[in-house]
Amino acid sequence: MNKIIYYGSYIEKEFPAIRKHKFTKDFSWGFYCTEIKEQAEKRASKFKTPIVNVYEIKNTETLNVRIFEDYTSEWLEFVVGCRSGNTHKYDVVIGPMADDTIYDYIDAYTHGQMEEQQFFDLMKFEYPTHQISFHTIDALDNIDFIESYELK
Repeated sequence: MNKIIYYGSYIEKEFPAIRKHKFTKDFSWGFYCTEIKEQAEKRASKFKTPIVNVYEIKNTETLNVRIFEDYTSEWLEFVVGCRSGNTHKYDVVIGPMADDTIYDYIDAYTHGQMEEQQFFDLMKFEYPTHQISFHTIDALDNIDFIESYELK
């Protein structure tokens, strides 16, 4: 699977970590990257010192990987579960993002205030999104830090 991925931040992150936070993200707690360089740069640009870290994914054949190709009912249920605090058994999860601007839509769907099709109609993005999240030490062992660069 050798692939280049990016992580937008305010620091160089040669050794990424998985940390438990107050709120869970789309695919639960993990280290989140993207294969879309511009997406990582946009995230980094929110910081005073915008840094983009570049990694290479090595062999993931021995890992338990879940891939969501697009926004689907399965993806929605998975995200709702993870954002509600559920964990999962995957080392790596890959798929589109539930941008925080649509969190209200997820909340409305979760509380039965919105039908599934309404949710998908409202959350269509004008640009592609991508995330790859690493959830175990084995998963982190399969990415190598290449470099970081500061945005000007």
